[in-house]
Amino acid sequence: MSRFNPREDKLFRISTLALGAVLSVGLTFGASAETVIKVGHGAAESFHMHRALLKFEELVEAGSNGEIDVQIFPSSQMGPDREMIEGVQTGVLEMAIPPSSFFAGWDPAFAVIELPYMYPSKDTAWKVLDSDAGNGMLARVQQQGLVGLGWLELGVRNVTNNTRPIASPDDLEGIKLRTMKVPAHVATFEALGANPTPMNFGEVYSALQQGVIDGQENPLAIITSQRFYEVQKYLSTTGHVFAVYMPVMSQFFYDSLTPEHQHLVREAMAAARDYQAQLIAAEDSAQLEQIRAAGVEVLELTPEQRQAFADKTEDVRLQYRDEVGAGAYDAWVAAVTAASKN
Repeated sequence: MSRFNPREDKLFRISTLALGAVLSVGLTFGASAETVIKVGHGAAESFHMHRALLKFEELVEAGSNGEIDVQIFPSSQMGPDREMIEGVQTGVLEMAIPPSSFFAGWDPAFAVIELPYMYPSKDTAWKVLDSDAGNGMLARVQQQGLVGLGWLELGVRNVTNNTRPIASPDDLEGIKLRTMKVPAHVATFEALGANPTPMNFGEVYSALQQGVIDGQENPLAIITSQRFYEVQKYLSTTGHVFAVYMPVMSQFFYDSLTPEHQHLVREAMAAARDYQAQLIAAEDSAQLEQIRAAGVEVLELTPEQRQAFADKTEDVRLQYRDEVGAGAYDAWVAAVTAASKN
């Protein structure tokens, strides 16, 4: 039994408004398609992950000849990430696209994916995720009544703040920094001397604007799509974590699909990931310039400067060997080593 199984009375914590939207949409579209797949996620519509899901929607609806109707609910309309996962577990929602790190609340092994400075490059990270180690991680969510459909990119996380440029770990001392509600992320910034402040994603912009927090950490695409650059003075390309989303579907719902539709859903998600990669490749450099043009002071760290952050967080990685479990941790590190040589 996992350590953080939610209590029974919390399983239906999706907001009344979101639940009403789910029910009304289901009633509205139920007559026009045999199957409805409601998909919830927390990002903005301009974010590349959402646009990749539109490709998923297009492919599934066309490939099923209209028998499946995919409905996407962005911007946390279905609640925060943990609540969306619980909604999928209980059948209120067919699919959710949460960051992989949220699954560590049910299974500690998932914390290894987003440990700080785990991968020497994004390319290496993808090789690991596509290896037997990554496939094994996808299979683990079956214990939670879920089907893992693959991976979508969240991105390389960087620090912004309103206090000072961050060129070394010492510069983070005392900065009140929003993190996700992920223990490994909190431990990372505690090790770096910041004051990590877990907070739901939808609250971040107003908290920055009102000075409740000094800064936050996210990939460039989220910093631009959420317009965090409007309420931040400094950005440093710390590249401390490579993060991914893990699309999950209710096991009960997945089993109710025909084998052909199961195959279609998986193939469409793989194609959506390829499409997302094209979007990211076209947008990365432009996003940094957009942030700079908005008046944010951008500090692009050298490899040597990043190494100082990596060294400072080594104890966090070692701590999580015990937290994750030596077997799962060592297997992941071995996969990273193998991928780095290829």
